[in-house]
Amino acid sequence: MKRTLIIFALISIFAGLHAQEEVKLYNPELDGMEQVDKAVKEAAAAGKHVFVQYGGNWCPWCILFNKFVNEDQEIKDFVKENYVVVHLNYSPENKNEACLERFGYPQRFGFPVFIILDGKGKMIHTQNSAYLEEGKGYNQKRVLEFFRHWTATAVDPASYKK
Repeated sequence: MKRTLIIFALISIFAGLHAQEEVKLYNPELDGMEQVDKAVKEAAAAGKHVFVQYGGNWCPWCILFNKFVNEDQEIKDFVKENYVVVHLNYSPENKNEACLERFGYPQRFGFPVFIILDGKGKMIHTQNSAYLEEGKGYNQKRVLEFFRHWTATAVDPASYKK
């Protein structure tokens, strides 16, 4: 019985590792500047902002954040309504160095790092993702608050005038 439990545990661990490896959120073959410019045009047309998740397939916290956002229906709906999302690759194959320069070298915050752009492509916020973490995951309230604070409406001064 004990041997069966150990075998089952090992299979579960390897299956989990394999499943994590299968996630290909980031594409190192894409040109990051082209990705961002396309997203900015789409955001401008839709009255949204761009949410850039900079990281890589090698980064468990990057994969975890994407999973967290997509499994929490409230956050998922909010992001879809207010942002155009870009998964910008950072890996040995392609660090997207032009984007690093454009965004003020955000890798200093670790990965994933989140960048908010307005509909004109202007960077309006860089977020260290560690502040949104809780334990071995992310805090729903903090993540939703982060997204709410950087929507096109939230940063528009006209939203606050009577």
